[in-house]
Amino acid sequence: MRVEKQDSARHTMQAGPGGIFGRGYRKITLGICALIVFSAFEALAVTTVMPTVSAALDGASLYALAFAGPLAAGVVGMVIAGNWSDRNGPRGSLYASVALFVAGLAVVGTAHGMTVFLAGRLIEGLGSGALTVALYVVVARAYPASLHSQIFAAFAASWVVPSLVGPVIAGLVAQTLGWRWVFLGVIGLVALALALVIPALAGLRGSGDNRAVPWNHARIGWSLLAAVAVLAVNLLADAKGLVLWAGPAVAIVVALLALRPLLPRRTLTSDVGLPSVIFSRGLVAGAFFGADVYLPYLLTVQYGFPPLAAGLSVTVSGITWAGGSWLQSHMGVRLTHVRSVQFGALCLSMAIAAAGATAILALPPGVAIAGWAVAGFGMGLMYPRTSVATLEYSTVENQGFNSSALSIADAIGASISLAATAIVFGALAGLGGSWSFAGCFALTGLPALAALVLARRIRRPQ
Repeated sequence: MRVEKQDSARHTMQAGPGGIFGRGYRKITLGICALIVFSAFEALAVTTVMPTVSAALDGASLYALAFAGPLAAGVVGMVIAGNWSDRNGPRGSLYASVALFVAGLAVVGTAHGMTVFLAGRLIEGLGSGALTVALYVVVARAYPASLHSQIFAAFAASWVVPSLVGPVIAGLVAQTLGWRWVFLGVIGLVALALALVIPALAGLRGSGDNRAVPWNHARIGWSLLAAVAVLAVNLLADAKGLVLWAGPAVAIVVALLALRPLLPRRTLTSDVGLPSVIFSRGLVAGAFFGADVYLPYLLTVQYGFPPLAAGLSVTVSGITWAGGSWLQSHMGVRLTHVRSVQFGALCLSMAIAAAGATAILALPPGVAIAGWAVAGFGMGLMYPRTSVATLEYSTVENQGFNSSALSIADAIGASISLAATAIVFGALAGLGGSWSFAGCFALTGLPALAALVLARRIRRPQ
């Protein structure tokens, strides 16, 4: 029975000419990529408009929580969507995640106080986290394995346009129509994107209906504890004295303990196969996103770049990320999962080292910018392959759980790294700005090197 269900799920749609944009896949590909584009736009645009929002709603004290909150809430959404998808297929979880995302946008866009704004951001984060997992399961059910590397490359490319024009568009909308329309204006576009996906979802009826999979209330509870711990790490990053070190350390331990039931067994010890795939994803997410925050800051503080020019590093890495994704998708089996992560982690390690050297040795800023282009290329090689490997090592019964674990590793890795770099940056501030930046880059270089060393363990177990 299990074999029949797997075969049905994997061959719901047959591969045809044209790949993911072929006749049988064009609408669903456009729809799910559009959903990612709009989700990415919101993630990037909020950085541009948050100073305006904070001033308008008198919310300086909750400024940081407006960023950390959605990330933490997303962990809960990921777990619920994964459980739901394994039990009933991805349709219901996708509809619910889009509804939550849209509801969050509506609350944020109509908020007249920072507390309500923050509540909307939490709802938005809950929906966004669930959306990521639901889309991964849709890929597993709607596309044959031979097209997985292509669709995940398209996912990466869907971040390029928002990274290029998202902040600019958000700034223009905020200046002309008001900051509220940065959020409210996306609602109708999300509905149109979902309309493209609905016909293909109807074709998945029955392919994921597995009522034998129970609702795991304990796992949902652990996800809530992990989310609270992650929020505590970020909130305690501004603490002073003993709390500066002891508070985040305790919160990180609690987060890791809460993570264990949310991940495949032996993930935190990086066992061979799927556990190492998930663990490596968390490592590279922490390395890249932790350093990515400080590179534009370095260019602004030490080199006097205006904000738009300082964002050049983000733009360049977005383009090369898409290039790396395109390359790995066209190399197929000629580039193994192990080699893609090894080479990608090496690129990321060298790029972070270049950024650190630029900070401490006052090298030309082009060194750091060029290095970050290499980092983006490395991430483009790694991210789609870890997604492909996760589905490859999964069965139809646990695609949702494993997809949620991969997304959770992303969120936790990035959020803990951001909190840790904030602590290091503040602790080294008295030594001068260059040491603060160098300390942050040194810290984020450690998980990149760990991913390089552990990459050989992501192979399929014998």
